[in-house]
Amino acid sequence: MSAPLVFYRSTVAGPVRTPVDNSPKASGRIVSRLKKAYTRRRGDRSQQIRLAVQLGFSAIAIWVGVQFYMWVRYYEAGGATLKVARPPGVEAWLPIAALMNTKAFLLTGAVPDIHAAGMFMLIAFIAISFIYRKAFCSWICPIGTLSEWLWQFGQAVFGRTFAMPPWLDIPLRSLKYILLALFVYVVVAMPVPEIRAFLASPYGLVADVKMLNFFRLMGQTAAITIAILLVGSIFIKNLWCRVLCPYGALMGIVALVSPTRIRRNADACIDCAKCAVACPSGLPVDTALSIRSAECNACMSCVAVCPASGALDLTIGLKRANGPVPPWALAAGLLIIFLGIVGYAQHAGYWHTHLPEETYFELIPHAEELAHPR
Repeated sequence: MSAPLVFYRSTVAGPVRTPVDNSPKASGRIVSRLKKAYTRRRGDRSQQIRLAVQLGFSAIAIWVGVQFYMWVRYYEAGGATLKVARPPGVEAWLPIAALMNTKAFLLTGAVPDIHAAGMFMLIAFIAISFIYRKAFCSWICPIGTLSEWLWQFGQAVFGRTFAMPPWLDIPLRSLKYILLALFVYVVVAMPVPEIRAFLASPYGLVADVKMLNFFRLMGQTAAITIAILLVGSIFIKNLWCRVLCPYGALMGIVALVSPTRIRRNADACIDCAKCAVACPSGLPVDTALSIRSAECNACMSCVAVCPASGALDLTIGLKRANGPVPPWALAAGLLIIFLGIVGYAQHAGYWHTHLPEETYFELIPHAEELAHPR
């Protein structure tokens, strides 16, 4: 067996202003800091595996979107177009309804009849965030995937992205938590009977159709706002996710108690700071011994660029000695949790919302005319 390759790498990121000390002892410290032996990390495939998972879930999201559009068009056309089944996966785009149903379920123990699939997906995403941090955002969420591809496109075309200064970044990041707090307040303040009445109202029954119409019949203000976010995401990493996504804020809060985190071994670390540069959330991975931030989405980008074996890993458990989580194991864990909860909902008969066809023929063509119940 051949000996492991050993490299020496400069660890100085830039000029450091320190008093001049020309003593032999000081020179020895400088040499030790400038050159440090390390074993090259080999075979990291985290980003290839993550991309495969992203592509898979993005394909599912597109398929669900197309099928849902065809389903809506069937009822809008009075049954004159191709009839397809309603895809319950569309309820992933109804987070407020999912929060309402989750509250009602926790307080009564009864699975809701309307939009239950959204609740089960929310439970799956929360479970994923509890075990694997905000991996939902960087591995599963199609909006997170699009946001990542946009800034990667900007980096490829323009050679760089831009980081907001802390005085602007911190206040803007708080916006998603404020939005989440408003949504949670509304849900918490609603008694269970009011929640059930809201979801069973004509407005609640076709909330998914109204979401589709928001994009199909988009107004000028909404179009300009989305255009700004899309263009901004080319120059600022994960702009929507970082600033405005209340769903990501919820996952981040849950992730604060996750046993999984990025951990740095200071003895093996060569202080090259590549991990901090690669982190899309701008976290100080190169100086912290572990990353507990709610902004860490377990994307493993920092681990992928780390050149030193054993210096940086995603681990699960209270101590680093528990060992790293291989990217394939993370991907498998995500799929097991998601498919397990969704599969249970399907097997138990909770996955589909069952309404008479007459209800859809009556409500869907007039969805835009239905006002929010007060």
